[in-house]
Amino acid sequence: MLWGIHQGDFEVRAEGGETRLLGRFPYGAETVLRPAGNGGPELREVFAPRAFAVEQARNTFLLAGHDFAKPMASVAAGSLHVTNTDAALLIEARIAPDMIGVSYIADVLAGIRAGLVPGISPGFRLAVQAGAEIITRQGNTVLRTISAAVLEEISIVTRPAYPQAQIEARSWTPAAAPPRAHPLNRWRL
Repeated sequence: MLWGIHQGDFEVRAEGGETRLLGRFPYGAETVLRPAGNGGPELREVFAPRAFAVEQARNTFLLAGHDFAKPMASVAAGSLHVTNTDAALLIEARIAPDMIGVSYIADVLAGIRAGLVPGISPGFRLAVQAGAEIITRQGNTVLRTISAAVLEEISIVTRPAYPQAQIEARSWTPAAAPPRAHPLNRWRL
């Protein structure tokens, strides 16, 4: 499975004892995964509209840092809803009140509120079909366009690569909402 670390608009809301996470991962937003250097080309990546086949996913999870031992919500449990649009992949997760006390979930939510955990990252595999990814080269730049991928998981991360996919913490109580964070970029396989 591939992990591309990407930012997405994401916010946290506490409502009626339940915490709701809302987010979006934008399509059509090109990013630099690796700058040119040491004789190697610049690597860029972009997801085409509706690239994720969310309807084909067996069970998509919301995870803390790509760790399947740290699930926060899932489609099968009914606590994660993922919607595909032309502009973005929309994410809504509901964290049950009895899960808020779980240490890693409390840590992630505190990190989001403090502006230390600002991004989201989809874990995916390329769909088995022609044209799932198209790689083009122009000069010293290689562009990978992903047009068909199966979404396995979405993670909340500290260093996303796509600046358009930010996480934002908000509370409906008088507690302060942190400012938007702008993290460094990174890509992992």
